[in-house]
Amino acid sequence: MEKIKIGTRSSKLALWQAEFIAQKLSKKFPVEITKIQTTGDKILDAPLAKIGGKGLFTKEIEIALLENEIDLAVHSLKDVPSELPAGFEIAAITKRTQPFDAFVSNKFSTLESLPSGAVIGTSSLRRAAQILNLCPDLQIKNLRGNVDTRLKKLDSGEFDAVILAAAGLERIGYGARIKQILTEIIPAAGQGALAIEIRAGDLKIRDAVKD
Repeated sequence: MEKIKIGTRSSKLALWQAEFIAQKLSKKFPVEITKIQTTGDKILDAPLAKIGGKGLFTKEIEIALLENEIDLAVHSLKDVPSELPAGFEIAAITKRTQPFDAFVSNKFSTLESLPSGAVIGTSSLRRAAQILNLCPDLQIKNLRGNVDTRLKKLDSGEFDAVILAAAGLERIGYGARIKQILTEIIPAAGQGALAIEIRAGDLKIRDAVKD
């Protein structure tokens, strides 16, 4: 095999994840990383549930797979739809790390310490529903974008707190910003693990990533 081409989104977190897989594969093969902008990265002013869901973060990458522009894609497992389109398969899943969500705030130390009417940023219906069940007097405001974008909006005062995946924060060096690990909130399926997607039946790539 001359080279394995890895497709990924271009955010800091997505690149960290692609480079993590590339480092492991580079022990056996030459590796190249290709950045691909997805629809989910372009549309930031609407909740995912209203514009198409998780598939918005994988569609363009899957097109690149089909057209042989890349050999595999690295995703956060939580961003992969429960049913893949025909022609693709998950060839490997990494060991799951921290699965829970994190409470991040510049003013408050815990979710429970937020005052009535405080504004929390998240684009996740799962997170929003569970937060409001625990603290019904809080306000939920839609927050999209990569980790840096979300933290900048918190720092600018748009939100009193934001909820993010703890694993993502830790991977790119923002673990110190976590004020509370929200163990009482059920995390997304697969949160904390990475998935390697390939063309269905691509035995060479499947064998290359099996370890």
